[in-house]
Amino acid sequence: MSELSPRDTEDEEPLRDRIAANPRPAAIWAGVMGALLVVEAGALVHMFFEGLSIVLGGLPGEPAVALAESAMAAASEIPTLLSRELIPNQGYHNGSQWVGTFMGLSPGVSWAIRASLTTAYGFVFIWWLWRGYRVYRTHYRYADWTPRDDQFDRFSRHSWGKFGLIVVILFVIMAVFAPTLGPTTLEQNITDPYSNTIETWDAENQEVVEITAGEANIGSGSKGGSSNVGPLTYDDFERFHPFGTLPSGKDLFTFMMYGSRLSMFIALSSIVISGFIAAGLALATAYYKGLADLVTVVVSDSVQAIPVLMLAILIAVLFSDHWIAGLYNGGVLLVLLFSVVYWPFLWRAVRGPSFQVSEEDWVDAAKSFGQRPRTIMQKHMLPYIVGYLLIYGSMSLGGIIVSVAGLSYLGIGITPPTPEWGRAINLGQPYVASASWHIALIPGLMITLVVTGLNALGDGIRDAIDPQSEGGTADEAAVGGGA
Repeated sequence: MSELSPRDTEDEEPLRDRIAANPRPAAIWAGVMGALLVVEAGALVHMFFEGLSIVLGGLPGEPAVALAESAMAAASEIPTLLSRELIPNQGYHNGSQWVGTFMGLSPGVSWAIRASLTTAYGFVFIWWLWRGYRVYRTHYRYADWTPRDDQFDRFSRHSWGKFGLIVVILFVIMAVFAPTLGPTTLEQNITDPYSNTIETWDAENQEVVEITAGEANIGSGSKGGSSNVGPLTYDDFERFHPFGTLPSGKDLFTFMMYGSRLSMFIALSSIVISGFIAAGLALATAYYKGLADLVTVVVSDSVQAIPVLMLAILIAVLFSDHWIAGLYNGGVLLVLLFSVVYWPFLWRAVRGPSFQVSEEDWVDAAKSFGQRPRTIMQKHMLPYIVGYLLIYGSMSLGGIIVSVAGLSYLGIGITPPTPEWGRAINLGQPYVASASWHIALIPGLMITLVVTGLNALGDGIRDAIDPQSEGGTADEAAVGGGA
């Protein structure tokens, strides 16, 4: 371990005082971060109010829906750099050139440019967040070394974990920027296709005609045989489909992008709620032990004994006419379901480390100094189980995504026509052995890739936190787990 710097012996100053003493690195980082947020502010604000509007839309009497929709409309007016309006991909070919697309390029190339720039923006944004930690570590942190530094270094050498991180970042980008990434809009594709029109070229009369997106979708369905619009092809209305179309003619890529948003919302919300419950119970049972631990063991074992599928079917039937089933088209109900189902698994994972740390000398010392139990649990015990929560939480995310897809495949949970990956597999099942194989295969491969990525990320975090996995000593493991 390196020697303590002279600053380590000083009383710790608030972070704002340290930044005031050396503002240049923080100002540069904040300036670039502000620029990154400004160029996509419209998309980020619109996504927030869109989600708020969807959730409020299911409440009795629709309180505040009008306010949320007004805010969403106002957010649409905020300039956004990587927008559909700046790089349009919908147009028609008048016999000599493309009209209405970005710089007169074909719809496929225009879409590829917008999707590539959006993905690159997402990676740059994530990298700059990481850069912020490096700025804090180099210029504003007192300690020259902490166990967390070694964890980051170990993770940076973990190829499997980095693969998982890249997949997870791509999944997040798909969910956040779904409106920009899709070759068509949600309204044209799913929610209101007959109120939206597209322009196409009538070669016979040599003129532009307008038809509704719903009519165009009917003529673009993939149903095997000669009725098929496969991946990377155009339909009869000169619309480009990166993943092909569904049997209904809806664009599969747009369907998948919005489906990723729903899957991420359900999985993240469920695991955060479960994590809070598991951490609270683990700290309380490890601190008080005895009857508190016994009751929690009985309750968790009872919950784990319930078959998830049977519970999901039961809840879907019981709440079918309840207003809560309308929140985010059934997504909030699934969040509550998986929160109840998953907290025992997380609690079991952190129960052992919690008991271990509760026996440490510094916890006894804190008790002898008269610190309150809540302060001891938050300050002296919680940091030692956060790492384990990250490991098992990231690995559980994949299980929730698979479960949501499975329920949607069975027609339970998410109400149609809300995009969900499992529903796409269900729609494509009759065409697996036909020319329309893409309908079921692509969503299945994406589910497999995302779940594999989440598990790989969990493996990387576990190996980074536990040095023994790379030959470290037991003492190092204890230090690493507590960082």
